[in-house]
Amino acid sequence: MPLPRVVAFSASINRPSRTRSLVAAIAAALAGHRRIDLTVLDLIDAGPGLGAHTRADLSIPAARLIAAIEGADALIVGTPVYKGAYSGLFKHVFDFVAPEALIGVPVALAATGGGLRHALVVEHSLRPLFGFFAAHVAPTSVYAGGGEIADGAITDAAVAERVAAAGRELDALMRVSRGADRLTVPA
Repeated sequence: MPLPRVVAFSASINRPSRTRSLVAAIAAALAGHRRIDLTVLDLIDAGPGLGAHTRADLSIPAARLIAAIEGADALIVGTPVYKGAYSGLFKHVFDFVAPEALIGVPVALAATGGGLRHALVVEHSLRPLFGFFAAHVAPTSVYAGGGEIADGAITDAAVAERVAAAGRELDALMRVSRGADRLTVPA
């Protein structure tokens, strides 16, 4: 039986980034519970071709990023927070994802920002977005502020606990969805 394909997607335009570190930490927590086929992608992997208006106009790297997200058995998604919301390019990526592609897919949500005033972006922005897709979102989301990740490592105990919880919950969601066929939406 093939390993489950997990895509960890960081919507940061920088590499390295705190957002990538956070999604990678959640992936590592998940990998502590099960063997996975992990792909970590950054927004910059899509290249400038992400600026297309239609899916047919996407560049090959951008189309591959969308295809990886749609083909994942589970997702870990993270975005930096700008002006109290997820990044516009993060949303643009998910504008290309077919609505039926994520039905029932287990998802862990994460975000990074400059301070605590951005912490609710996960609950007020990301969770509704993945609700639209009818994905199965882990109950614990992870937000890390400015001083909680340093040199690629989680430095705050509370954030580390949430990372561990998100990994456990994503594993549990994957066990529930294991072997279940994805639902299809009638045309």
